[in-house]
Parts: sequence; structure tokens; C-alpha cells
Amino acid sequence: MSNSFKIYLARHGQDQDNAAGILNGHRDKTLTIVGIEQANILAKTIEENGLGITKIYSSPLQRAYKTAEIVADYLNIENPTKLDLLIERNFGIMTGKLVKDIEKLCAPNILKADPITYFISVENSETFPQMVKRAKKLLKWIKKNHATENILLVSHGDIGKMIYAAFYNLNWKEVLTKFHFGNSEVLLLLENSKPDERHVHKVKQHNH
Repeated sequence: MSNSFKIYLARHGQDQDNAAGILNGHRDKTLTIVGIEQANILAKTIEENGLGITKIYSSPLQRAYKTAEIVADYLNIENPTKLDLLIERNFGIMTGKLVKDIEKLCAPNILKADPITYFISVENSETFPQMVKRAKKLLKWIKKNHATENILLVSHGDIGKMIYAAFYNLNWKEVLTKFHFGNSEVLLLLENSKPDERHVHKVKQHNH
């Protein structure tokens, strides 16, 4: 495998549910004005840093795909390709609930991190181990099909962290508490690099 091969992993810009403090999961809301601005800044940052992105894959949900489209347009590369493996965690019965109610509704089956409290498992939800398994399948496919290109994956908060965990072979609980993966931030996945060298683009986050 080429040493120049890099995977960049971005989270989508702020969407309507993020702004309202609602757990979105598979809900398919649009980007806010802030989210569009974040996506544009993300695109400029990618260009300014000379990341050499040649291909973009996106979650099929519109908050991710619109973010990916904005980046592709700015970089003047082909339209993003939707990839179901990049979709956000299915939040099960917590879909549409308020973020602030996670502890009240799910304790003690939670994991507290800064600034997010995660529910571990609820009815009909995808578990973190299941997401790690999905992430490994994704990474295997990417490496097989793009062994010599720099790829951008536009995804979501929970599955994004599990892709990171799978790439660096880290414990999922450790990754949940290790760092915040905010809207439009970018992580670098690079073999033979240290996991702590992760943020390529870090963003001051708005309220949610």
C-alpha cells in the first residue's frame, strides 16, 4: 500500500436537529445556515492544507451529502458517492428525543463524556460494537478500492468515532471519552501514525 494513502474523516455541518438539541440518528434534516457556512469553511481548509482529496464518499443522509457536495464543488472534483456504510447510528427509540434527556431516559445505561452523554443501548438501536464491525467492513472496502488515493469520508458523530476506533484498533469506550468530534471537523486516519495526531480541522462548536 502506498505511504501517501490517507483517509480523511469529516463530520457533516450543523443540521436542524443539531441546532435544536434533538437526537437525529436516521432522521434526515437539512443543514442550517451555520452548517452550510461550516461546510464552506471545511472545503477552504481542505484546499488550503493541500490534502489532495481525489474522491469523496458520503453518508446517504442529506446533512452529510450536502456537506460533501459543497466540498466537492469547491475542490472541483466529481460529485460525492453515497455509501450506506457511512450512515449514522440508528438511535432506536431515542430517535427524535432531546439530547438533554439522555441521562433521564437511559441511566444507568449511559457513558458520560465531554460535552456529550452517550446512551449505550436502547430498544431497536445499533450498539457501539455493531458499529465497530460496520466500520471495519467500510475500511476494508476503502483500502481495497482506493489504495493509492486520498479519500474524504463525510459521515456523522457516533459512527465517525467508531470508524476512528476501528482504524486504530482502539476500545470503543475509550474513543467515546477521548475527544469530541464536532460538526465539520476532520480526522486523519493514517497507518503508522499515532491516534492522538487526529484533528486536521477543529471547529469552535455552536450550542449543539
